[in-house]
Amino acid sequence: MSDYFLGLMSGTSADGIDAVLVQFDSNRCHLVGSSSQPFSASLQRQIHALADGQSCTLEQLAELDLTLGHAFAEAALALVSQHQIAPEQIAAIGCHGQTVRHRPTTDATQGFSIQIGDANIIAERTGITTVADFRRRDIAAGGHGAPLAPGFHAWAFGSATESRAVINIGGMSNITWLPTDGTATGYDLGPGNVLMDAWCIKHLQQAYDSDGQWAAGGDLEPALLEKLIAHPFIQATPPKSTGRETFNLHWLQSLLQNETPQNVQRTLCEFTAQVIAQSCAPLAGNAAYICGGGAQNRFLMQRLAALLPQWRIESTETIGVHPQWVEAMAFAWLARQRVTHQPGNLCSVTGASHPVVLGAIFPAR
Repeated sequence: MSDYFLGLMSGTSADGIDAVLVQFDSNRCHLVGSSSQPFSASLQRQIHALADGQSCTLEQLAELDLTLGHAFAEAALALVSQHQIAPEQIAAIGCHGQTVRHRPTTDATQGFSIQIGDANIIAERTGITTVADFRRRDIAAGGHGAPLAPGFHAWAFGSATESRAVINIGGMSNITWLPTDGTATGYDLGPGNVLMDAWCIKHLQQAYDSDGQWAAGGDLEPALLEKLIAHPFIQATPPKSTGRETFNLHWLQSLLQNETPQNVQRTLCEFTAQVIAQSCAPLAGNAAYICGGGAQNRFLMQRLAALLPQWRIESTETIGVHPQWVEAMAFAWLARQRVTHQPGNLCSVTGASHPVVLGAIFPAR
């Protein structure tokens, strides 16, 4: 089997596709190449509308599934062409797909998680075996199906000499706790960039707040921050996972009074920072490594450092992987787990009753 795998990731923000080409050996991986393919504003709006709970016809859903399948295939083909690697040299593509609905299992209801982006199209167009639909087997085993990256975090970033928190700040944020004894736990924390980005689109017609500059110029609204932190999900005990169905612009606007838009942005940034700090404070460690788009938000990183003065707050680049590519690399790793018949979930994270092999295989032609 080839030791090359390709990972494709589009997260909750739905701003585009991160693609990575990864080479594995027995106990480490090497990032060979990476690229990012942005979505058009129109495609992003379609994804957001569906993920935020707006209704659509089955035909519209099917068309979006096809469109994203082609987009994922094109991202993979561009990266393969860039590095002049023949498709037969790549063991598999791991494609997360685009989440459009995530409803975790509760005591009362069976959960589900839906990712679209037709993997048949990816396998057919690339000629590379494709692994997709990673979440539902974990859900069938009683888990949340998310977050799944902690398994990769434990494999890639675990240390026998330093207890570490790995914190992904994407649309949503999640934490993986890696003590030196080799165990691993983790869970979704709540909003990462999703509310800040949505607020920027609404008021600045910009996709995100570059370096957190808009937020940094605003004033904190304590009453609004208290309402945000009071959300039941924030106070719930793990295992737990969430998505845009819970934290979206409609929910935010239901809490607002007469705050100025810039003050709201400042408060949203503080909300993300305080929820992360709240999760780290009781842990017996002092090193937190940040990945995802939030690592590029300078003001957010400053707030984390201020809220966690005993912790060293750094990007995952410090331990070998640029923060933008960690999640896509996780799905390359999950594809490798699948084709080698190894479990991809951590029961301590998702709450599944037992470890399971994740993903459905779509063979190369």
